Amino acid sequence: MVMLSSNDIKNGSVVVLDGQLWQVQEFQHVKPGKGGAFVRTKIKNLTSNKIIDKTWNAGAKVEFATVDRSEYQYLYRDGDDFVFMDLTTFDQVMVPSSVVGNAANFLLENDNAQIAISDGSPLYLELPATVVLEVTYTEPGLQGDRSSGGTKPATLETGLEIQVPLFIDEGTKVRVDTKNGEYQGRATD
Repeated sequence: MVMLSSNDIKNGSVVVLDGQLWQVQEFQHVKPGKGGAFVRTKIKNLTSNKIIDKTWNAGAKVEFATVDRSEYQYLYRDGDDFVFMDLTTFDQVMVPSSVVGNAANFLLENDNAQIAISDGSPLYLELPATVVLEVTYTEPGLQGDRSSGGTKPATLETGLEIQVPLFIDEGTKVRVDTKNGEYQGRATD
């Protein structure tokens, strides 16, 4: 843990409040016409996933957690844990499914992810903005069917179900947004 100024707060920073770790989701430095400047943040509890708004006066001392972020490769699932390998040291890390969360819908074996670790325990993982996944099941799209806005459900190789355009068939690789699970287009290999 290290004490820094509230002016050092950035997206992704991990701060300590009341003995718990919180990740900064959004921040804004505000300098009003009257009064002192302050930092407005939206922070997420890394244990409970609760999101709150927190404001600090500019220059106030804030306790930052020491967090190591490294590139890991997903190897396999072991019960409720996901096993990742550090790409620099080749050490294996067990990440609980509670930490992986919705990212499990986008993870395939041998995929890479950034994992943040503090005091030997994984805090969270970050995936690329989009991933390429194969459609394993979808109904054939009828060209004249427009009652559903031109989309149909499709199941991806991870088991995630998303809405895709009618022209997408089984076996097609598609790009999917890892934040909201939306179809982004066909993948070009």
